[in-house]
Amino acid sequence: MNLLELAQKEQLIRLKYLDESGFCQWSPVSYSYAPIGEQKRLEQSNRRGRRLSILGFWEPGVSFEYGLAIGSFKSDDYIKLMNWQAERACEFFTATGCITVVIQDNGSLHTSKKVKALHQQWKEKGLYIFFLPKYCSEMNQIESEWHQLKTHEMAGQMFEDEYDLALAVINGVEHRAQKTHFVTARFKFSSA
Repeated sequence: MNLLELAQKEQLIRLKYLDESGFCQWSPVSYSYAPIGEQKRLEQSNRRGRRLSILGFWEPGVSFEYGLAIGSFKSDDYIKLMNWQAERACEFFTATGCITVVIQDNGSLHTSKKVKALHQQWKEKGLYIFFLPKYCSEMNQIESEWHQLKTHEMAGQMFEDEYDLALAVINGVEHRAQKTHFVTARFKFSSA
C-alpha cells in the first residue's frame, strides 16, 4: 500500500483516479459462435462514425463521475471537468476537513500551460493533483473500470449513430454502478 492509499484508509484524504477512454460505433467482439456449417456473421451499421470519449473520475467502490464528448477532449473541456471536481472537493473539504487528490497521467491534456495556471486555484478549493510516473498506466486504478465497462457492458455491440453509442455508455456505467454498488454523476457540457 502506498502513502496516498494509506492516507485514504486513515480518512485523511479522498483519492480519485482520472483518465480518458474512448468508444466507437463498432465495438470489438470478444466472443461469438455460429452453428456448425454456418459462417459467423455480424451486422454492422452503414458508417463507423466518430469516437465517443469519456473522461472519468473513479473513487474505487464509492463513485464514478464522468463527462462525455464526441471526438477527443480539449484543454477547455478538461478544465470544465476539473472545475466541477474542485467544487465537489470544496464541499467535501468543508464537510470533512479532507482534501481530494486526483491521480492522473502526464498526458498533454493534463499538463498544458492553461491547465497548470489553475492548479493553485484548485488547491485552494481542496483539490490536489498527483501525477503518475510516465508509462505507468497500470498504476491508475480507473484502467480496471474501463476494462469492465468495455468487456462486460459494451463488447460486441454495433450502434447506428453517436447518440445511440452515448446512451449505451451511460447505461453501461449505470449498470456497473448497480452491480458493484457505487454512485455515479455525469457532467453535462453546455451546448452553447
